[in-house]
Amino acid sequence: MRAHAVVLLILLTVSLVVPVMAANEERYSYITLQDVQIRLENESAVIHLNYKVDEGTRFIFFLLGKQDLKNKLMKILNYDDVRMNRIDLSSADFTVEDAALSYGNGIYWYPSHDFNIVIPLLSVRSPQVTRNFTMTRVFPSGMGYFATETRIVPNDIKISGIPDKRSR
Repeated sequence: MRAHAVVLLILLTVSLVVPVMAANEERYSYITLQDVQIRLENESAVIHLNYKVDEGTRFIFFLLGKQDLKNKLMKILNYDDVRMNRIDLSSADFTVEDAALSYGNGIYWYPSHDFNIVIPLLSVRSPQVTRNFTMTRVFPSGMGYFATETRIVPNDIKISGIPDKRSR
């Protein structure tokens, strides 16, 4: 009888430990996140996610659509105003308008941001620099950057007081 109690205790202990060992910080429901790439363009952030979905859910997507997948990815990103551009079963593209603060004259600040799960590989790219992080839940301390837009000067405008010969 004691042997049965010991075996039962071991099975109980294993059943409690296995879910903890199987917990995957970069996993949310049926989605396992691989990487997130954020490209900063003026005030906007264009976000590309690569992920895997469980095989059992693929058939459901074909029957019912991808709305649940979209909602879960938006929950992972943790932005208020995010717009989906494209989504499939392995990657998605989103745009966040007003993700950065503008200080005028093409100067921007992308603040720190918390995600709802651990991001295995996070890359944040501005026109000047790229910052990479591994196994993080947060983009820390923010990042300043400059716009790279060039001004277009029409041909008929005088530059430095010299008239354009074509305008005569």
